[in-house]
This record gives sequence, structure tokens and C-alpha cells, in this order.
Amino acid sequence: MTAIDLKGSVALVTGSSSGIGAAVATAFADLGARVVVNSVSSTTEGEQLAAELPHALYVQADVSDPADAERLVEATVERFGRLDIVVNNAGRTTVIPHDDLDAATNEIWDRILRVNVVGPWNVIRAAAPHLRASGDGVILNITSLAGVRPVGSSIPYAVSKAALNHMTVLLANALGPEIRVHAVAPGLIDTPWTADWDTIRDTVCETAPLRRSGTPEDVADACVALIGTRYSTGQVLVVDGGLALR
Repeated sequence: MTAIDLKGSVALVTGSSSGIGAAVATAFADLGARVVVNSVSSTTEGEQLAAELPHALYVQADVSDPADAERLVEATVERFGRLDIVVNNAGRTTVIPHDDLDAATNEIWDRILRVNVVGPWNVIRAAAPHLRASGDGVILNITSLAGVRPVGSSIPYAVSKAALNHMTVLLANALGPEIRVHAVAPGLIDTPWTADWDTIRDTVCETAPLRRSGTPEDVADACVALIGTRYSTGQVLVVDGGLALR
């Protein structure tokens, strides 16, 4: 097996000031990639992470805004001269019980879909010419177990992740052979976002075959593995400790 070496590659990771995105950016940097760190609001954390990585740039941008997404990609290419890997990790949710239909307002639907579905589309559309020029471009969409099974923090969130999973398959079919497209669908991952989800965490630890919740590094490992699996595209890799088996 050939060890994965990302030296010379440039990776853009959206929503990467903390949690899963930060772990992915760090893993890529450890493998030699030049990395662009991004967030919409956590600018101090994003700048700090970029300063800690050997060859990194922080760019503040709201991927749900097409102009901002284009600016983000342009800043990446202007700084590093190319773009090889895009990880669409930026996302948002609102916790709403699935049977509380009135709480899932149109405003919440619009906000979640714009970030979780339209945001990745904006970045992909802006990045596609550069990924094609790379010759082996990779797009990794961070989705969720909620896009595969009838679970999740809210119905709008679960629907957004199901849509992103399907977009992944459609784009894999459309963008080959120059660009490979995958999704990574985590179960419960221990991040600042889920820090107070103790009841859900206890259930996962009791139910999942691997008897623990996940870490951001678990998701980063999956991203690295998919980049190195060169004869594969259009896969949705569930990273949930086997929870979906139960």
C-alpha cells in the first residue's frame, strides 16, 4: 500500500476553525498539504489554526453567499497557485423535535438549506475549473448519518444532509474523470457543537458496536482514506461506530 502524501497539494476546508473541519485541515497539513482554513464568524480561532499549521491561510467567508464562495476560492488560488482538494464542512442546524412541525419554520428551513446545500454548491461551482486543472481533484462533502437514516437534530437538517449526499452522487457521475466526489457521513462526533448532547452520547455508547462516540480525528481519517482510494468515486462513507447497524 502506498502511503498517502499530499505534498504539493492545496486543500480548502470550509467551516474549519474548530471541530471536524479543524481536524481535517490539520490532518491534511500533517501529510504535507497547503491548507486554507475558513469560517464565517470564528475569525480568531480560524486565524490561530492557520498560524499553527506549516503552510496555511485563513479566509473569512460565508459559503452560502455565491460571491463570498467565489472570493474564497480565488483567494486560495491566488495564494497557492492551484486547488486540488475541497472539503465542504461548513454547516448549521437547529435542534427541533421531529414531531414539532410548527417549530420548523420556513426561516429555519431557508437558513439551513442555504448553508448546508447551496453553500457546498457555491464552493464546488467556483472550484471546479481549478480541480479539473489539477488532474486529480477531490471533493469531500461532510454530511451526516441523519442524511442516511431517519434521525438527526431536526428534520430540516436531516433533509439538507440527504440532499448533499445525493448531490455527491450526481456530481461524481458528472465530473469524472478529472474530479472524484465523495461524502463522509458522521454519526455523533464529540465537538463543541455536541458538547451538551449527553443523553444522545450515552445512547450511542450503549448501542453502537464500537461503544463510543466519534472524534473529529475519526472523520479526518475517513477523508484521508477516500483521497487515497483513487479508483473510487460517488461513495457516501458512514462513520458512526456501527450505529446504523443497530
